Amino acid sequence: MARGFGRLRREDLLRTACDVIAARGFGHTRTTDIAQAAGVSQALLFYHFETKEKLFAQAFSYAAQLDLDALTKVEESGGSPLDRLRALLRFYPPSGKSKSWALWIDAWAESIRNAELEETSRRIDMRWKEALRAIIDDGVTAEVFTCADPEGTTWRVMSLIDGLSTQVTVHRRVLSRARMTEFIRTAAAAELGLSPAELS
Repeated sequence: MARGFGRLRREDLLRTACDVIAARGFGHTRTTDIAQAAGVSQALLFYHFETKEKLFAQAFSYAAQLDLDALTKVEESGGSPLDRLRALLRFYPPSGKSKSWALWIDAWAESIRNAELEETSRRIDMRWKEALRAIIDDGVTAEVFTCADPEGTTWRVMSLIDGLSTQVTVHRRVLSRARMTEFIRTAAAAELGLSPAELS
């Protein structure tokens, strides 16, 4: 019973930490803010996470796991490379009222000063790139895609999505999500010898 309670309490703390960080930002969040919101002592926070840096990194990893679960479903769907590409391009950019992109942008900025967060954000970021690279490789093997440089294409497409997603999240009135989607599909199609319509 004690172990089960410990796991539940840790998850509750991470969920609360995510909510506080999303509202205040990594740079303006104190461990006292999280402890107060969770109704626990700072001592309990440090018992579970040891340092503020580790708490932030694990909270970010917890939030990002929801997106990674969606990615895993895409990978395990058994769909064609084109179907999986469409799904990845749909799940990765921001949509609706999701807080994940605001956390991503904040995490990237804070990672310059927080080694734990840098390692976590880099690991999760590479997970998405590896997934796209695998889809591209499968598509080239199946002769569905034409791509002479899968690694370069992976980095260019993901970097474009990262940049556009940052614009849509931070400067909400400058670029619409529909226009962002159009840019992404056009660029990905050009990289892979497809027409943008094939990615709709």
